[in-house]
Amino acid sequence: MVKMKSIHSLKRKLMIMIIGFIVLFVIISSTILALLFIEDAKEETANHTQFWAELIAKTNSKDLIDDNEQAIEDNLLILKGVPYINYVHIYKVHPSPKGIIFFTSYNKSNNSSGISEKDSQISILSTPTFSKYAVEFITPINYQSEIVGYVYIQVNTEKIQELTTSVYARLTVVVLLLSLVTFLIVLSLNHFITSPMSNMVTQIQQIYQQKKFDIRLPVIPYKELDILARNINIMLDRAETQLVKLTDAEQFSYQQNLELENKVNKRTQALKDSNQELLSTLEKLHQFQGQLVESEKMASLGDMVAGVAHEVNTPIGLGITASTLLSDRLSEIKDAFEDKTLKSSQLKKFLIEGEENTAIIYRNLKRAAELITSFKQVAVDQTIEEERSFNVKELFNEILLTLAPQIKNTPYVINIDCPESLTIQSKPGPITQIIINLILNSIIHGFDNKVEGTIDITITQFNENLDINYQDDGTGIDQSIFHKIFEPFTTTKRGSGGSGLGLHLVYNLVTQALNGKIDCISEIDNGVKFTISFPVQMVNNV
Repeated sequence: MVKMKSIHSLKRKLMIMIIGFIVLFVIISSTILALLFIEDAKEETANHTQFWAELIAKTNSKDLIDDNEQAIEDNLLILKGVPYINYVHIYKVHPSPKGIIFFTSYNKSNNSSGISEKDSQISILSTPTFSKYAVEFITPINYQSEIVGYVYIQVNTEKIQELTTSVYARLTVVVLLLSLVTFLIVLSLNHFITSPMSNMVTQIQQIYQQKKFDIRLPVIPYKELDILARNINIMLDRAETQLVKLTDAEQFSYQQNLELENKVNKRTQALKDSNQELLSTLEKLHQFQGQLVESEKMASLGDMVAGVAHEVNTPIGLGITASTLLSDRLSEIKDAFEDKTLKSSQLKKFLIEGEENTAIIYRNLKRAAELITSFKQVAVDQTIEEERSFNVKELFNEILLTLAPQIKNTPYVINIDCPESLTIQSKPGPITQIIINLILNSIIHGFDNKVEGTIDITITQFNENLDINYQDDGTGIDQSIFHKIFEPFTTTKRGSGGSGLGLHLVYNLVTQALNGKIDCISEIDNGVKFTISFPVQMVNNV
């Protein structure tokens, strides 16, 4: 069935299209005409400005040569009859020293102050220039083919502004009236076109809902719609005929189905008996398979728990020993204090030993907590640790210090190649867990039965990504398990300390916690290479 959201009203669409097209056309055309009309008015104003400036220059050229200021001012008073001229400045070209000096001016309103001199804008105002409220223009005063001065004229644009306001007001009225007329036209079209169609749809829905296929659509007084109604009536005739045939066929089919059903029931009963036996057998196989899977999981989990318990036992034992020693020293101090035999040297020794024992307890409990946290990291959660800024080289140095107890008695060499100043903002926790797992994986699996080995870790920054290339020269990964090394419980040392969760944890940390990707290349006796890339934010790298 077609969703109602994808069905639109023809009436509404027709109205929007007609009104929108006509109104848009009128607005665009009227706006263009108005702009052309206003532009013509501006051009006419510019021509008048230029005409008056040239007239003033021609009229006063001789008086300017004769320095007859009074005659020029008398001539300018004629401009009182021209209301749109605001200001006129007369400038004279001084021959020695050569320069342009202000000579006289005209101000339409004697009550208002004049304007600043414009001799510095001769080149700018050599053509009529429009500002918000006026037009400005400067033209040279020529006498016997020689420039003897300049005329500056300022004409107000009040008429243009009034004309603009009037044009847009009339345009708005025209658009509103046209919109109203168009709306009425559309309503009329709707009455003549969509109303008959709506009636036709209502009748068709009634036929469909009431299943009365003997009803026919009436004649419609519009040719196209009447042709549609006739074709629908023809379709209804054929549908009614087909319904009669289908009713007869259904009766015949019902009898045939009864006979067929009896045969099917007999055969179905026989199949049910056979299927029941097969289902019982299949259920037993599923149960056995589930037990095998659970047994395998529990065996792997038992190996991990045993390994973690063994690792945790040492720091906890050291912490207990240190706490017991601290308790004994505390009892001795307490007895000496109560007996009033406490010496300053004895108290100082207690404080030093107490600080050492407290540090031992803290380090070992912290180590135990880290081991337990590592065990819990199998189900990686991206929100375990928030992002922070840190130096990558310092982080990797801290990782090597953390692994010192596991690698200090081994003949293996770990090389870190990382820029000293590389500082990023990311999650250091997942990065630490990834590198620890890869190094321990190389020591346990890659360097098994080898008297020497080298691990090379190269860290580079490319665009907004941090790339970590991890490579060892160990025994490599067998091709039989290479395609599933990142799956849980995949290991070559089942029952010998391998849980099969190390690389699975690495994969989850890279892809989920860091939103990155990891690739692996390995061949037997040629070591293994992991390429890790994830997005980071760079922080003040030099």
